[in-house]
Amino acid sequence: MRRFLPRLAPSLPAGRSARSHRFATTGRRLGAAAVTAAMLLAGAPAAQAAPATSGGHGHKLRNVGYFTQWGIYGRGFLVKNLDTSGAAAKLTHINYAFGNVNAEGLCASVDVWADYQKVFTAEESVDGVADQWGEKLNGNFDQIRRLKARHPGLKVNISLGGWTLSKYFSDAVLTPQARTKLVTSCVDMFIKGNLPSLGETDAGGPGSGAGVFDGIDLDWEWPNWPGNTGNILRPEDKKNFTAMLAEFRRQLDAYGRTTGKHYELTAFLPANPAAIDAGFEPKKIFKSLDFATVQGYDFHGTWELTTNQQSAIRRPVGAPDNPDFTGARTINAWISRGAPSRELVLGIPYYGQGWTGVEGGGDGLFQKAAGPAAGTWGPGTEDYKKLAELAAGGTFKVYRDTRAGHAWIFDGTTFWTFDDAQVVHQKTWFIKRQNLGGAMVWSLDGDDATATLTKTIAAGLR
Repeated sequence: MRRFLPRLAPSLPAGRSARSHRFATTGRRLGAAAVTAAMLLAGAPAAQAAPATSGGHGHKLRNVGYFTQWGIYGRGFLVKNLDTSGAAAKLTHINYAFGNVNAEGLCASVDVWADYQKVFTAEESVDGVADQWGEKLNGNFDQIRRLKARHPGLKVNISLGGWTLSKYFSDAVLTPQARTKLVTSCVDMFIKGNLPSLGETDAGGPGSGAGVFDGIDLDWEWPNWPGNTGNILRPEDKKNFTAMLAEFRRQLDAYGRTTGKHYELTAFLPANPAAIDAGFEPKKIFKSLDFATVQGYDFHGTWELTTNQQSAIRRPVGAPDNPDFTGARTINAWISRGAPSRELVLGIPYYGQGWTGVEGGGDGLFQKAAGPAAGTWGPGTEDYKKLAELAAGGTFKVYRDTRAGHAWIFDGTTFWTFDDAQVVHQKTWFIKRQNLGGAMVWSLDGDDATATLTKTIAAGLR
């Protein structure tokens, strides 16, 4: 059972390679751009991919994946799986979701058992060595430290907030004193590793978590814009978000001068131009950030009763909304407001949005639906790995719009929009053409056992 809802419920108004699938033509107007995209999709096999590099663009392209703290429960997705699948060797960054900003305006763990207390067996452990009860660091944090020992170039950042844990950000950054208190607590807990002690013969204590995290990722969803029910927001959030980042940058750099290390600061940013204008100062925030990940999904979903794309690069022909939410529009919105393209990392979903009771026949796109399709972990969403199985099973037909850059499957009643390896590879081409900073994925547990999508991204960003 998920401990939290997915981080990216809509912020919008209301907002391995391809196997022997039965591909179907979309019937939409696909001109020279589609031919070009199809040629570019014939890249190196995913299994031979290397970690993202400059690719001739003069800056390192990042391959960022979110690891969900609660994935160790229902999904049984462990840090070890990042190693055995080959994903860790292809990533440049892992964002650990999530740490909390609590009502007292301090950083905190929301699940100490998963974070640093749980004892993993030898079979569950990254290096095959079992944890022992009473060690000062166990749980996911210890497994991350072991993973980094096997992959020395991999950076891991702690993500704070997310969709369900952004309630108290506004209070926590309201004054200079509050910001100093918040940032001091976050740096102390997650960077210096001074985890709260769980007892003399239990985990935690001064320095127990040192070396786990290389930086901090801010996932405030959203400053001065409605997010999860009950979130606190106020007009001052916009300038206070900038001030919060500046305080994080100041304290991280100060600590880095004592260790000889640069600690990264990143943030997750919305797709909706209205949310950008309400809560962010794009020209200012990148003075503090190393880079930012940008929402590239949840453009549409089952909060609407019309089937649609959730993560297209461009607006599909015939889409009911014009303008529509798309990857290109999102990136252009940030760049036009002063964000540097090389520091924008485009988000890619490892899950799909689905509807059932779809009317109208045809390919199912832009049709009325009765409601959300049944998903393994909740209505209306499903992991890529499951959707790939459905696509290969013969009941669903695969459709794709290579001009707009999205794909879906439809069996006459149930419709799923999702990113498969071909769409993901096309997005890496878009990232390089737009001189962006790389790709981010939510979340790594949605990929299959051989990390097909993660390897495809790494190959495409080379």
